[in-house]
Amino acid sequence: MNKMLKIAAVAAFTLTALQAHAKSAEPAVIYDTAGKFDKSFSEAVFRDGVEAYKKEKHITVKEFEPQNEAQREQGLRRLASRGYSPIVAVGFNFSSSVEKVATEFPDIKFTIIDSVVDKPNVQSVVFKENEGSFLVGALAAQASKTGKVGFVGGMDIPLIRKFECGYEQGAKYINPKAEVLQNMTGSTPAAFADPAKGAELAKTQFSQGVDVIYAAAGGTGLGVYQAAKDAGKLAIGVDSNQNHLHPGTMLTSMVKSVGLAAFNSWDAAANGSWKGGVVTLGLAEGGVNWALDENNAKLITPEMKAKMDEIKQEIIAGKIRVHDYMSDNTCKY
Repeated sequence: MNKMLKIAAVAAFTLTALQAHAKSAEPAVIYDTAGKFDKSFSEAVFRDGVEAYKKEKHITVKEFEPQNEAQREQGLRRLASRGYSPIVAVGFNFSSSVEKVATEFPDIKFTIIDSVVDKPNVQSVVFKENEGSFLVGALAAQASKTGKVGFVGGMDIPLIRKFECGYEQGAKYINPKAEVLQNMTGSTPAAFADPAKGAELAKTQFSQGVDVIYAAAGGTGLGVYQAAKDAGKLAIGVDSNQNHLHPGTMLTSMVKSVGLAAFNSWDAAANGSWKGGVVTLGLAEGGVNWALDENNAKLITPEMKAKMDEIKQEIIAGKIRVHDYMSDNTCKY
């Protein structure tokens, strides 16, 4: 009888351990306060990450949408305490929260997108937005009839300046005399969720002769795109492919593979290859690109397409060096 009890005890212990391991392998994602249907950054993680992972792997990703800034840290801690791993945190606004919670839960894996957190259990995924922005800047200059193109950024931080700098460099690569007008929406995270302000800034730029505007501003960009449509001008989307929002108005979108980054993190953990540290994704890695589909095909001539293909390959080959504003906080050409 004692032997049978011991076997039963071992079996129960093993089952508990397996259940705990299975729980720790359940993936999760926490979006920023704009929510997963922001038609931009978070939605790309949802559609190309969460939904794609469920479809391909038949695994449901636990989702959490904080309603305010305080819930970022609370949500992270709640997911970690329940054993979810890896937890993908969407956006640089999670930097301090991920650093704090990752320290408290060293056995949980965290992946943060668009920021670097130096912890052994944190994978930091960053992108070469300057390369993708160079591409759409070059396209904007080719499409512009006035020689004036615009940029509307969200929160005035180095990351968004990185977008603007690459865009300006790309425009001037095509047209050295191109004028690039730029505005930042604000100095707090709210700058990414102000479509009315985006529309106002866009109208001001249009009144000054701009005929193409690139918005790197999250939800604020929706106002820019609407203003472009109303004025009969062109706009460029960001993060996800936003060409479908206003076909014929959206010249293109600078696409970041944020959904793929999330998918890869969960998949790597599942197959045992997940590693902490910094992962950098640029043109060569398929991390950034410009979007061409049925919604903007009529705006892109064969000559423009050929030029874009040429520029892309030259960037990948190192023949065109795109300056990274984050390296020294200056914009060089």
